[in-house]
This record gives sequence, C-alpha cells and structure tokens, in this order.
Amino acid sequence: MEIRSTTEKDLDVFIDTVFAAFGKHPTPPEEDGSGVWWSALELDRGLFAVTDQGRPIGTASAYSFELTLPGGATVPVAGISCVGVLPSHRRQGVLTAMKRHQLAELRERGEIMSVLLASEAVIYRRFGYGPATYTRRLTVPRHQAALTPPRAGEQPAGTVELLRLNDCRELVEQIYDRYRRTQPGAISRPPRWWARQAGHPPIAPTPRYIALHRDADGTPDGYASYSLDDSGTLLVDETVTLDDAAFTALARYLLGHDLVTEVAFRHFPPGHPLQWQLADFNAGQLGKHTDWLWVRLLDIPRALTARTWSADGELVLDVADPFLGEHTRHLLTVRDGRAECTPTDREPDLSLDVSDLGSIYLGGTTPSTLVRAGHIRAHHPAAAALADAMFRAEREPHCLHWF
Repeated sequence: MEIRSTTEKDLDVFIDTVFAAFGKHPTPPEEDGSGVWWSALELDRGLFAVTDQGRPIGTASAYSFELTLPGGATVPVAGISCVGVLPSHRRQGVLTAMKRHQLAELRERGEIMSVLLASEAVIYRRFGYGPATYTRRLTVPRHQAALTPPRAGEQPAGTVELLRLNDCRELVEQIYDRYRRTQPGAISRPPRWWARQAGHPPIAPTPRYIALHRDADGTPDGYASYSLDDSGTLLVDETVTLDDAAFTALARYLLGHDLVTEVAFRHFPPGHPLQWQLADFNAGQLGKHTDWLWVRLLDIPRALTARTWSADGELVLDVADPFLGEHTRHLLTVRDGRAECTPTDREPDLSLDVSDLGSIYLGGTTPSTLVRAGHIRAHHPAAAALADAMFRAEREPHCLHWF
C-alpha cells in the first residue's frame, strides 16, 4: 500500500472512492438540492491510499480555513474531510496510515491545529481529536411561539426584509464573514465556497428565503436562511447575527410566520437566551446535544499562546499524544489575558490526553467536567477550578459551517 497526494485530474476517481467508502452514489445537485460540495475540494491537499496495483482504496482531504479563537484572534487551520476506506479494506491499517501521513504533512506546512466534523464519534479520539463545539436543534410549535416583550428597556430599532437567496448572496457572504470573526469556534467560508456554491444552504444553489435584518441606521447586521416544507415545518438553516437584538428580531419574524405548524432552528447556539424570551418557557423543544467541530492540536505552545485567556494564573500541563508517540510538559503562564507556554520539568497540575486538550481549548468544555469524567487527572484540589477560570471563553464556541 502507498499513500500519495491527489491532483485535479484525480477528482472523478476521488469522488467515486469517497462515496463508495460510505456506501452511496454521487447524486446530482438537481436531485438532492445539496449543492456540488466537492467543487470546493483542494485536491493539492488530498490523499489517496492505493494498493500495489495502483487502485485507490482510501481517501482523505483538507480544506484551508481560519478558526476564530476566544478573544477574537483568527488562525489558519486544516479542515479535514472526505476521510474514508473502502469496506473491502477496512481494519487493515489503511486509515491509520493515512492519518499519520496527513498529520505529518500538516506539521510540515506549519499548521498549529486541524479540525473536522466526525461522521462517527468513536473514530477520531484515537487520532488526537476532541469534540470542542456543540449544537442542538430547537423546535417551537407555532401556537406556542409568542415572545414576551423585554422587561429591561426597549430593544434597539431595526427592520426585517424578505429576500430570495439569489438576490442577496453577496450580502449574506459579507454578514457571515463579519459574524465568524467575532464568534469563538466559527470557521471561515472561503470565497471559492461561495463562488462555486459548494456545501449546504445558504451556500448551495438550493432555493432559500433570506430574512435580512438591518439596524437602526439601515446597516445589514444579520440574516436567517430558511425554507418551508410540505408538512408545515419552517426549517431555519442558520441564523447569523452580530448581536442579540438582531437575533431576537429575526426570531420574532420566523416564529410569527403564517401557515406554519412549527419552526425548527437547525443550529441553535448553546447558551442562547431565546428560550427565556418565549412566553411559554417549555415551548421550545431541544434536540440532542450534538458534537460538531473537533479540534486536534499539532503545535501546543503556538496554539496556547494564540488565544486570549479569561483569568491569570499558572498551569503545568502534562500532555500525552499516544498516536504520534509524544509526551510533553508545558508551563502555561497567563498575565492580562496573554499567555506564554514553555517546556518545564515541574510537577504537573493537570495530566491529559491531547484529545482532551482539544476539547477544552475553545472553552466549550470545562476541564473540571473531564476531571469528573476521569479523562483529565488533577494533581491537587485547586487545579481544575483554576483551569476552568483560565480556559473559559467570553462566549460559548459555536460552529455553523459544514465541510
């Protein structure tokens, strides 16, 4: 078996192999409405696992994204996708070989971390990835959708305008880019995704309505992408806003839509106050808590010094990376929100796997939760509480982008 890079001429075989690995067939966009997602592939970052006879039996790829960190800094990350092995060649070390090759390539490129969306949650921990952002579906029956008026003063004035996606695609792109730069855990949508209409709505060419919010000055500051199915469910692909007032205005518009039995927000942000704004607190039905973005640190010191921190302090982190055969110890020192990270031989405060470090990195999972779960070892009683205070983000991380 050999692992080799792909090129543009490999596109058709690459797509056929990916679909075969998942037991499916490529479906034209006019049949399933999902858009030609593979048109955004960067085949200079793809991999084939091939037999000695040259037959492809496994695939992996990477997209070039930016990830927003706590504090607002953005860093380049590799978005791992299209990872699959033909059923005839599973459990023969193909996936492991591809992942070792890919992680080595990412390090050679100087990338400090990679991210992915896991098709199966049990697969990727062994490669050093940990779930770092989460999402839920919120469904509100139309007859229980009334919102209470604010009790803490008037909401800022604004307007909601109804548009079709094809008439405002560039505006939607601009608003998303402003939003993702302020939201920890959000990743960029590169221009090629929009230009090629790759991925899921509202990027895809699938018809959608856009509820566009403008602030009191007339500046666009939010949108909701949605459709209404034959059962009467108004499905909201995503609600993207720059502040809570715009989100509330868009929610009021969506929840007040006529000829609707229920409104389903597909990606409802963790910790969002909309449930408190419903006149009937129990009206909102939350779906299961689902993992979304998984994070894998490749350069721990650079990753830890890239983000902003919520509390000053010192932590010695003893980090095991079994997949890469590494074991490192780092002194994390935070002053005024900025960190230094240096090698140390001091006794550790926390011992953890690199996948657990990925889970707590964006602030969406508290270190104390993983201590209680038996994943992280706290070497003294105050270690977990200090780590919670330091790793906490100003906003819960959330990622909307599918890749």
